[in-house]
Amino acid sequence: MSENQYDTCVIGAGPAGLAVARALAERDLPYTHIERHARPGGLWDIDNPGSPMYESAHFISSKTLSGFGGYPMPDHFADYPPHRQILSYLTSFAEAYGLRERIEFGTEVRGVEKNPDGTWTVTRSDGRASTHGQVVVCTGAQWHPSIPDLPGDFTGEIRHTVTYRSSAELRGRRVLVVGAGNSGLDIACDAARSADHAAISMRRGYWFIPKHLFGRPVDTIAAGGPHLPMWLQQKLFGGLLRLLNGDPRRLGLQKPDHKLFETHPALNSLLIHHLQHGDITARPGIARTEGSTVHFTDGTSGDFDLILLATGYVHKVPVAQKYFGDEQHPDLYLSSFSREHEGLFGVGFVETNSGAYQLFDSQAQLIACFIRDAKTGLPTAERFAHLIRGDRPDLSGGLKFVDSPRHTGYVHSDAFVKYLGKVAEGLGWRTAGLPPRATSRRQEAVAS
Repeated sequence: MSENQYDTCVIGAGPAGLAVARALAERDLPYTHIERHARPGGLWDIDNPGSPMYESAHFISSKTLSGFGGYPMPDHFADYPPHRQILSYLTSFAEAYGLRERIEFGTEVRGVEKNPDGTWTVTRSDGRASTHGQVVVCTGAQWHPSIPDLPGDFTGEIRHTVTYRSSAELRGRRVLVVGAGNSGLDIACDAARSADHAAISMRRGYWFIPKHLFGRPVDTIAAGGPHLPMWLQQKLFGGLLRLLNGDPRRLGLQKPDHKLFETHPALNSLLIHHLQHGDITARPGIARTEGSTVHFTDGTSGDFDLILLATGYVHKVPVAQKYFGDEQHPDLYLSSFSREHEGLFGVGFVETNSGAYQLFDSQAQLIACFIRDAKTGLPTAERFAHLIRGDRPDLSGGLKFVDSPRHTGYVHSDAFVKYLGKVAEGLGWRTAGLPPRATSRRQEAVAS
C-alpha cells in the first residue's frame, strides 16, 4: 500500500487547487498535490499549453473583491488586473504559504478510480499510481471549448477563442466574433482596433455593465450596499444603464429579452464605445454560411475571413468524468461536494456573477473542515454528510436565469455566500483562509 493512502490528493495548481492546498495545510492535513504544468497559475499562465489566456485579458472583478481570504491583492494592482498581475498574485500566494515546494509539477493525471474500500487511486500519465482517502479535482472549467456547428459551408477560417492570443492575429482580416461572454467582448474590441473589418454576432440582447461607475469599480459599489431587494436592484440599476447606454437598438444591438442579472454579467466599457464610433458592427445570430459569406437571422449578410467562436466552455473532468456526471455542469453540493461518491470533491466549477477566488477559498475551507472532522470522528462530519446527500437549496437569489448551457447550475453569488456561511456557522467552521503569518504561527504552535 502507498504511504499516501489516507491523505488527500489535490489535482491542479491553478487558483482553485492553491486554495484547497492552503486550507489543508492550515489544518495540518496531509496531502499530495499534482500539477501537469511547470509552475502554479493554471489558465492564468499564458504560456501553458492549451490555456485560453490572451494578451488583452483582465480580471472582470475588481482587485478589491477578488483576493483570497487573508491574502488581498496588492494596492498597486490595477482596478481590474491584467493577466500577468493575476499570475504574479497566484505565484506569490503559493510562495507565501509554502505551497509551491509541495507540488508535483510536470505530472499529468491519467485517471481517478474509486476502490472497493472507499479509497481512491490516482494514476499518473507515466503509470505511477497512489492511493488516497480523498480526491479534490481542481482541473479548471475553461480548458474544453464548446464548439457549435455552423450551418452551411464556410470557406474561411473558424477557430474557438481558446486558441486566440493577440490582436496581431487579426490584422488585415475581416473578423466575426460569435458570442458575448466577457472574453468574446474583449476579443471583439481587439478586432475593432486591429481588423480590417470587425463584427460581433449575438443571438440575444444583453445588458452591458460598465467596469466603473462614478470613478469606482462597479462591483465595489454593489458590494457596499445598500442591500436592496432583487426586484428593486433590477429596476434601479437597469434604469441607470438605460440612461448611460441609451437604446441598444440604435447601435444595432438587440434589446435584452431578459431582466438585468438574469444572465452572466457582460462587464465591458469599450464595446459600446466601438459601436458608437463605427469600429465594429453588431449582428444577430447566424442563419447560415456560404463560402466567405455569413447570413444573419435578420436577413443581413457579410463577408469574413475569420470566425472566432467565443462560445464558452464545458465543465469536462477528463480525469474522473464518470464520477462527476454531466459535462456541462457537475451536480455537486455547494458546487464542491460529490453527492454520490464519498471522498470526492471539486473546486473551480461554480458558475456565478462575482469574483471567484473568495468563493474558491470558502469551498476549500469547508472541504478541509469536513475532512478534518471526518478523520477525528466528530459529529459535525456526519451532519454535513447528511446535507451533502439531501440538501438542495435555492441559490438563485430570486432570479430566473435564462435557459442556456452556461446557466445550468448557475448560482447568485450573494445567495451562495450567505447560504454557505450559514451552513459553516452551524457547524463551527470558518469560511476564509488565514494570513500567512497567522498560518505560520499556528503551525509552529502545533509543532511545539
